[in-house]
Amino acid sequence: MNFLEQNQEFESNGNSRVVKAGKRTYYIDIKETRTTNQAYITITEKKKIMDDMGNFKFEKHKIFLYPEDFDKFLSALQDAVAEIQAK
Repeated sequence: MNFLEQNQEFESNGNSRVVKAGKRTYYIDIKETRTTNQAYITITEKKKIMDDMGNFKFEKHKIFLYPEDFDKFLSALQDAVAEIQAK
């Protein structure tokens, strides 16, 4: 069982994956550029927050990852996770 399966509710649907984590939901999607049909990944964080008026709203942040950056990004992410897990 991997880290996501142990710690989060994880759903997979074709080219999309959803990780539900408390007030946050992460969407991992495989997409293609319109001009060159090059595949890339988007990671979106959707977070439930309260505004100044006391109403709930959602805040989104998005990261675009292209194939030429996958190895460097994955290596840095694995290093960061390993460092936290070692504490």
